[in-house]
Amino acid sequence: MVFSSHIFLLCFLPAFLLVYFLVPAKWRNGVLLLASVLFYAWGAPEFVLVLLASMVLNFYIVRAMDRARRAKGKRLLCAAALVVTLGLLAYFKYANFFVDNINAIFVSLGLGTMSWTKVLLPIGISFFTFQSVTYIVDVYHGENKPMKSLVDYMVYIIMFPQLIAGPIVRYNEIADQIASRRRLRWGECLQGFYRFVIGLSKKVLVADVIGRTVDVVLGGDLAALDTGTAWLTLAAYTMQLYFDFSGYSDMAIGLGRIMGFRFPENFDNPYVSSSVTEFWRRWHITLGTFMRNYLYIPLGGNRHGLWRTYLNLWIVFLLSGLWHGAGWNFVVWGAYHGIFLVVERMTDLNKWQRLKWLRVPLTFMVVMVGWAFFRIENLSQCCTFITRLFAFDFAGLHAAVSDGQFLATLTVSLFFAFVTLLPFGRKMQQWVFYTDYRPRYHIAVWAVALLIFFLCLGALTATDFSPFIYFRF
Repeated sequence: MVFSSHIFLLCFLPAFLLVYFLVPAKWRNGVLLLASVLFYAWGAPEFVLVLLASMVLNFYIVRAMDRARRAKGKRLLCAAALVVTLGLLAYFKYANFFVDNINAIFVSLGLGTMSWTKVLLPIGISFFTFQSVTYIVDVYHGENKPMKSLVDYMVYIIMFPQLIAGPIVRYNEIADQIASRRRLRWGECLQGFYRFVIGLSKKVLVADVIGRTVDVVLGGDLAALDTGTAWLTLAAYTMQLYFDFSGYSDMAIGLGRIMGFRFPENFDNPYVSSSVTEFWRRWHITLGTFMRNYLYIPLGGNRHGLWRTYLNLWIVFLLSGLWHGAGWNFVVWGAYHGIFLVVERMTDLNKWQRLKWLRVPLTFMVVMVGWAFFRIENLSQCCTFITRLFAFDFAGLHAAVSDGQFLATLTVSLFFAFVTLLPFGRKMQQWVFYTDYRPRYHIAVWAVALLIFFLCLGALTATDFSPFIYFRF
């Protein structure tokens, strides 16, 4: 089940919200847990029991860890909980990749291959893993006490609004919200609905429209592309990925707000960044925060000299690339960004403040080229595509990208991706997302949101199923 589907929008969500609002506050976590299990089981019934068993096991291991009096016992229990959590991720996400590469080595040596039954990837396992890791480590370091209720813990791990593709919510950011009896204020619920509709429109009216043409072009003969078509297709995918993923995050944040939760922001207009370092402070913010707190700092951060800092940065982004997918293209993508981050650390960018107007398009160009590795999984084909980007062959646009609806949607998406460079754009975003409206404003915004919602429903009726891009991560 996905957010941009009729079964979710017209059946699951209304039924859930009706029950959630009607039951007493003390029962809401139970209702949310049952709905989350149903939501996950709908899309991956074969994995739900594994998910539930690992949550129960980790809950009791962490409780025992918190009660342990000796430091050694505490460390051993922490390690056990992490092994359970990371072991599931390693098996389901990387076992196929590992076996395929071992077999490739065996073939090159003239040896026989290993027999192996392909492992299916459970949806959202990476985000489930990250939530679990933050709980284990935060309790281990004493930042929060473990939850007393198994139901509350499972709600934190498997809460359906952000389970599949984030944002990644640290345990210490939401522990009090889960344990408390959340008050449901109609003003905040309505603003949550507006945010949800904005995210839905990003996905259905922008990302999916652009994505259909991107799939056609990149599914063809890449060597035959002219340079103009290649760049236009790459720009289209750059917009598709942003509006698809930020759309999901908006929907998750909006749903959370309807239910009385405050999830952290996951995007902050990343395409207006003036450096790759700034881009990663604005893109998938919660992943960057996780990588910094649970990987970069434990590796030593910047505490052991410049060269160790550079190495740590590069390792973090190499692993970040591998986290996005079990494929060498993702490893290359992570290394690519890691190299630019190290170069920026070695160069004093403050000297170039007067050229910020030039740094924004240059950063955007670097990010765009990186997305080629992200989208095209075959490295040979990806290199072919990048070669076409710089072939300076402007023979004319491919027929697939000359479609009027595609070009119109791409133009609008480019405008809104950069609108916050203008003061008006920043104020508009702040007003829509964060302002406490007066009642008369609610009437107007509600009417607009309802109109957009029905437009999205109409678009969904006329198109095929299109899952969110980050579902496979």
